[in-house]
Amino acid sequence: MVDLVVHGGTIADTAGRRQADLAIEDGRIVAVGSCAPEGRVEINARGLLVLPGVIDVHVHFNEPGRENWEGGATGSRALAAGGGTLFLDMPLNSTPCTVTGPAFERKRAALEAVSVTDFGLWGGLVPGHLADMAELAERGAVGFKAFMCASGLPEFPRADDRTLFEGMCQAAQLGLPVAVHAESEELTQPPADSSGSDVRDFLRSRPVAAEVEAIARATALAGEAGARLHLVHVSSGEGVAVAAAARARGVDVSIETCPHYLCFTEDDVERIGAQLKCAPPLRSAEQQQGLWAQLLHGSVDIVASDHSPTEPRHKNGAFASAWGGVAGVQTTLPALLELGHHERALAVERVATLLSGAPARRFNLEGKGALTIGFDADFVLVDPGCAWTVSAGDLQQRHKSSPYMGRRLRGLVRRTVLRGRTIFADGSVTSEPAGRFVRPRR
Repeated sequence: MVDLVVHGGTIADTAGRRQADLAIEDGRIVAVGSCAPEGRVEINARGLLVLPGVIDVHVHFNEPGRENWEGGATGSRALAAGGGTLFLDMPLNSTPCTVTGPAFERKRAALEAVSVTDFGLWGGLVPGHLADMAELAERGAVGFKAFMCASGLPEFPRADDRTLFEGMCQAAQLGLPVAVHAESEELTQPPADSSGSDVRDFLRSRPVAAEVEAIARATALAGEAGARLHLVHVSSGEGVAVAAAARARGVDVSIETCPHYLCFTEDDVERIGAQLKCAPPLRSAEQQQGLWAQLLHGSVDIVASDHSPTEPRHKNGAFASAWGGVAGVQTTLPALLELGHHERALAVERVATLLSGAPARRFNLEGKGALTIGFDADFVLVDPGCAWTVSAGDLQQRHKSSPYMGRRLRGLVRRTVLRGRTIFADGSVTSEPAGRFVRPRR
């Protein structure tokens, strides 16, 4: 007899889709097949999808320092409610930013105390801290994050080309990737004839050309340095095309986009307001169609939330001064099922790859991202055809505001399981903080 058996679900992961049972013992998968052993606990998953737990490689839970924007407790609860079992937290907007070994340990301890899901940590690649990269790697950083334009926080300055190249060279020696926010500093300045006061002024100040130019430069530097490059939140079909061309030339680059770029356009920013203010900004319907075409073609590797909320007071008032960041960690999986699977015939196993399999492989998260014997029993049970409308009462995040509010999605998370233990079921988080720090295999 094993600890847990999940009967009759449709398993979908990087290995494909099949009808099978899962057997779990001591937090790991011990059998996948039609004749599972008897379990001390048994779950009927007939009619449900069984997917690997979502691995969100791009969140800002701001722990410690800005937990009043979003912290590890509420952020991880929202991730669990969205079918997630592991997040990778960015080195900003926490205070201090995670650019030194002591700051890294402080963040790790803070998250271990409050997270209901497993987690990993990014380190920072910023001027003045290249000498800290080796220590961050030793402490378990999954990689290093850099901005090619101003980050919005003076304590996390942008990496000029020299800093970025030297950091890439160090990262290559350490065997870790560099994640880059690719927008040109020069091309993201407000136009001279702009007051900067409205939505269209903001959109014009960060054109697609700023992203395309920076991606071309980042991939050239990574190729020269022999570095593994991860492009975060690519917002346009043109941007993906430039990165994919560099990959075809031999550059080791992975491409991430976010649900809000797939779901909303610049017209929605005018309609909804600052809830959709972010950088890079939302694009035209034409650019969005190009982004979807690239994803469906297989050029996009990973979909991550870039969950970066703040207090409501920083989103209200004048658009120009509003904080830029979108709340979406809980809706990533349902949004991709609705927009990708239901509306565009994206296979559910491809959804699982984008959200779990590819993140685990790219960032060397051993035992994660697939429903395979010997792997951690991290999975989500989803009712794929069940329609629901996003409301404040559904949201587990700290502040109950989201651009997805009122949106009808098909794909309801019924249960989320972390290492064989249910952490979310039937609309409620069921676990106390028990998340573990996960370091990449090197």
